[in-house]
Amino acid sequence: MGDVFTSVIDWVVALPPGWVYALVLVVSYVENVVPPIPGDMLVVFGGYMAGAGLVNPYVVVALATLGGFGGFMTMYSMGARIGYAIMDPTRFRWLPKARIESARRHLKRWGFGLVAANRFLSGLRSVISLTVGLAHMSVGRTALWSGLSAFVWTALLVAGGYFLGENWTEVSGVLQTYGWVLSGLVVVFIIFQIVRFRRQR
Repeated sequence: MGDVFTSVIDWVVALPPGWVYALVLVVSYVENVVPPIPGDMLVVFGGYMAGAGLVNPYVVVALATLGGFGGFMTMYSMGARIGYAIMDPTRFRWLPKARIESARRHLKRWGFGLVAANRFLSGLRSVISLTVGLAHMSVGRTALWSGLSAFVWTALLVAGGYFLGENWTEVSGVLQTYGWVLSGLVVVFIIFQIVRFRRQR
């Protein structure tokens, strides 16, 4: 563990519980709006602190879920505004509006699976939230699935830190490996879709 990271962890441990809760909330929100920020590791560390009796695990889960949900919906709102501007018939006339509208219809039909999985796709969270906003997907269903996704992911991270105790940093290696494998699968899937689209044409 690097000296800077160790200093940050020591600083967080020394904070009163109220400030730790505030930090979890803010970082969980900001990581969805201005990535990359290692918000997941802070949540895992919050689980470790809960195991040590320094904070309440349920409060950590609730605040991290709220922050993640709030960040997702903020980016969704931004995407929706951009989407209205793009589809304005008097603006961006050089864009293929028919194709964009077709893509939006497909996303509205199948996109809620992506919303439900967004928290498990660490490198794509902001992209997904912006995209579903561009597609003007249902606000209610988007909020429901993004909130559920944030809760499940956060609960798993807090549980990992809670039960691993002093070994909580091992989660970092797991998350890194998970990220690389998932990114590779996403790239393969995108290539497959492009090849299939070209063959259909």
